[in-house]
Amino acid sequence: MRQVSENPVKNREDSFTALIIVSGLLITLYLTSNIMAVKLISVFSITWFDAGTILFPFTYMLGDILTEVWGFKTARKVIFLTFFCNIILVFGTFVGALLPYPEYIEETAKAYSIIFAYVPRIVVASLIAFLGGELLNAWAMVKIKNITGERFLWIRTIGSSVLGHAFDTSIFVLIAFAGTAPVPDLIFMIMVQYFAKLGIEAFAATPMVYASVSYLKRVV
Repeated sequence: MRQVSENPVKNREDSFTALIIVSGLLITLYLTSNIMAVKLISVFSITWFDAGTILFPFTYMLGDILTEVWGFKTARKVIFLTFFCNIILVFGTFVGALLPYPEYIEETAKAYSIIFAYVPRIVVASLIAFLGGELLNAWAMVKIKNITGERFLWIRTIGSSVLGHAFDTSIFVLIAFAGTAPVPDLIFMIMVQYFAKLGIEAFAATPMVYASVSYLKRVV
């Protein structure tokens, strides 16, 4: 089996700039999707998923780009950075909800508290699911590339996401909602969110990966 070497980060300004942009987008999309998760979307009154599901698959897209262009070690560092940035967001917004406020903005303060009143098990579920899912996705990208080489990028992006989203969705739903919803509902929630994420990434994000990787491999 042919081993694919780790792509070194070259000491060029354009390479560093591209890495910063991709990393910044990944962090921003993940934090934004977590905030959007407060809003629930009904699916034909049959089931629901959170609004963050719309943006979250694009974090996997960016993780794929990081792994493909800069290698697993760099992708892993950015994933851990994103993880710690989310902890800062949770801590900061939680503290903000506790701080005193003037009476004339009471309605705004209550709305803020509702949005950022984190349930501990939801936070834990989100952090574990993201970290494990993204690392598994990046690891799978490398393993598949060892087999395919530079060919069949779509197999690497979708194949790694099949594993990553399976872990992420299952762990999040089980930790967040086990004991509060019937088992059939939990299974249905996992299936709906899993295929929604995978579908968005396969049909919307994969073409972006092809265009981005093709460009970045020329400039970095």
